[in-house]
Amino acid sequence: WDLFHEWILSLCLLLGFAAVIAPLLLLMGLKHGTISTLRHQLVEDPLYREIRPARTREYPAQWFDNIARRPEIDFMIPTILPASSIISVIQPFSRKIKIYDLVPTGPGDPLVLENGGRIPEGDQCVITTTAADELRVKAGDVLTVRATRSRGGRREFGKAGLKIVAILDPRAGSLPIIYAPLPFVLDVENYKEGMAVTPRGWPGGMLRPYYSYDGILVVMPHPLKPVRESGLIINTGLTAIKKIKPVTVISKLSFKLPEHLHVYDLTSSQKAVHVSSFEALKNKLRGQGAVLLPYAENLRLRIAGDGDIQILGLSLSPEEAQTLGLKELPWGKLKADPSKEKLRQWLLPAGTDKGQILMTEAGTVDGSIAFPMVNSGVSFSESAIVPAELAGILSTARQRKVQYDEAWGDFLLSRSGFRGFRLYMRSIDDVVPMSRELNKSGIPVIAQIESIERVRILDRGLTNIFWLVAVVGITGGTAALIASLYAAVERKKQGLSVMRLIGLTRMNVFLFPIFQGGGLMLISLLTSVAGYFTLAALINRVFSADLAMGGRICQLPLRYLFFATVAAMLVALMSSLIAAWRTTKIDPAEALRYE
Repeated sequence: WDLFHEWILSLCLLLGFAAVIAPLLLLMGLKHGTISTLRHQLVEDPLYREIRPARTREYPAQWFDNIARRPEIDFMIPTILPASSIISVIQPFSRKIKIYDLVPTGPGDPLVLENGGRIPEGDQCVITTTAADELRVKAGDVLTVRATRSRGGRREFGKAGLKIVAILDPRAGSLPIIYAPLPFVLDVENYKEGMAVTPRGWPGGMLRPYYSYDGILVVMPHPLKPVRESGLIINTGLTAIKKIKPVTVISKLSFKLPEHLHVYDLTSSQKAVHVSSFEALKNKLRGQGAVLLPYAENLRLRIAGDGDIQILGLSLSPEEAQTLGLKELPWGKLKADPSKEKLRQWLLPAGTDKGQILMTEAGTVDGSIAFPMVNSGVSFSESAIVPAELAGILSTARQRKVQYDEAWGDFLLSRSGFRGFRLYMRSIDDVVPMSRELNKSGIPVIAQIESIERVRILDRGLTNIFWLVAVVGITGGTAALIASLYAAVERKKQGLSVMRLIGLTRMNVFLFPIFQGGGLMLISLLTSVAGYFTLAALINRVFSADLAMGGRICQLPLRYLFFATVAAMLVALMSSLIAAWRTTKIDPAEALRYE
């Protein structure tokens, strides 16, 4: 009632506080609404949360599992080689062939789900608006797609039908792209690499593992001149050559070579030596009577029900065997494409009592593989002798995943990893840290870091401006409140002393200015909030034509209003403490002196 009695003064204070609080609320609403609109319309677009690899390299499956477990990752899926992701589409009606990119998708893909699509399954797909306009198709239509390849000088293609389950919004991208389930994309890649895709009826072969060796021994009937020695490591993929004595070859071949021969050990600084190096050496030494012996060290086979046995890979023509003083091998010289039967033959050391057909196991990068071996004679070495092609395959299995297909009766090279990925973060705030982490780990990536940083800089700038204005306004308002309450106590000193005289305690008069300050601040807050909502509605209405559906340029969450209320009441409480302290110094006797 005291405030109501001095209603003119109270109204001036109320309007003064509202004049400070309302602009602060409006400024915070503009700051929050502007940044929220930018984040929603621009930065929170999935394209801005995407991280793409800058270069093509192999990523093992375990790497994907480790990254996908992280809480800041929203979606991740492997991709294939760019050359394998090109697919032909037969345009309806005109029957023209269009070339589109084929991109894998899967459950949770934000680019699809946040752009009006749904995740395709089986033989389904979603396409971009650009692709739909070019093909003149709609959701529900079936696209006829073809995966093409060249094999044996012939052009082949595998055909499939993909049902369009959705057409993405233009925001998803301006390129003509088909998004299909990962299994279909992998089928296309396998077919383009020459493999058969049996479930789809696409014919082809099987992907046999390539050969890899630790080095190549070059056996010559005469020594090489230094210039010719150096020439063997030029354009052959080999980086080192060393002449060794025939006697020391035992450590690599487990048998002796004639003393009159000259042996050179060629190796590579790379992890392995491949058949391409073998062929390059063969061409350089053509007509010189050289015998090339690719070798893989420390290869062993485990015989089922028995122990391990050391194996030696050796493939020689009858002439080469004669040069080395060895008996002829039943499988002949090294071939790029040997028969399945040749790969399963071996010669066992003398005195080894084994059956005709043995099931064996070889260690691999992910465990072991089991396959049968056929005993074709007696070895002239302490080790079992197998074709050099089999040794090369088993050596490859120590770095790549290899399996033995019993139905096919051959070794097959399994997928060990993928060549790229599509990665989306849960928030734009996670994009920069993840990009830096991947770059530091040796995986260069591409992300919309500049666009994100621009909005974050704007956010920080608006925040700094708000706090600058807020500090000035709050300081002025606090000073005004302190002065008004203190002056009110001085004006009412006589009345307060009378109230003390009639029995009010120090605590009663202490709370008097606190209640007045809190009441004034509460009414000012209500007035300010009403003014904020009125002005915010007007601003949003004026800019509604420039905003997307549901977008607001001035918006303040309820939690901000709650914090503003708590902060304002604390300011009122702290400001009234000086005046409250002054009331405790008023002596009841002063009322008698006034009288």
